[in-house]
Amino acid sequence: MQKKIVFSPHALHQISDRGATEGEIIQAIEGGEKQPAKKGRAAFRKNFSFEKHWKGRYYSTKQVMAIVADTPDEQVVVTVFTFFFGG
Repeated sequence: MQKKIVFSPHALHQISDRGATEGEIIQAIEGGEKQPAKKGRAAFRKNFSFEKHWKGRYYSTKQVMAIVADTPDEQVVVTVFTFFFGG
């Protein structure tokens, strides 16, 4: 059973600032590639078709990465990164 996913205030700010959506973050956690991160956390990455402009440049792919702290009851999204490439 999947634990509830919650967003820290910092992560909520980073989501819009870095061009991601809550839905993409959830998809990355539920179906993306998982790797270890600092402080015992996990990083979840997932690539999405983008085919748009971001900050003045065109990109075909957006990669969303969530850094998640696991607690007994939930997965807390601590911060979010996005990487744009292709095009």
